[in-house]
Amino acid sequence: MTSRRERIEEMLKDDPADIFLRYSLALEWQKEGEFVLSQAGLRDLMGGSPPYVPAFFMAAKFLAEQSEIEPARTVLRQGIEAARSQGDMHAAGEMSEFLATLGSF
Repeated sequence: MTSRRERIEEMLKDDPADIFLRYSLALEWQKEGEFVLSQAGLRDLMGGSPPYVPAFFMAAKFLAEQSEIEPARTVLRQGIEAARSQGDMHAAGEMSEFLATLGSF
């Protein structure tokens, strides 16, 4: 029986540029404890053109869970800017709320 990660990797062979599959793979790596791979995958998506907005939230969430508060704040600020530039006010609002829970700016 193949794992979810293996199925995603198989699908990516057919379409390596599929952003949602790449995002899903990064989340699977995180679930499996492959934190370096997960963060690298999320950073790659954040640096895309256009940036993949959900990657900012998930990267910041992971950083906050690791008590990396200032890096989490930085990622959230970048994500808010990316979301606003793409007209995604819902995502910008969610990230703003999360940023507020992390304390002062």
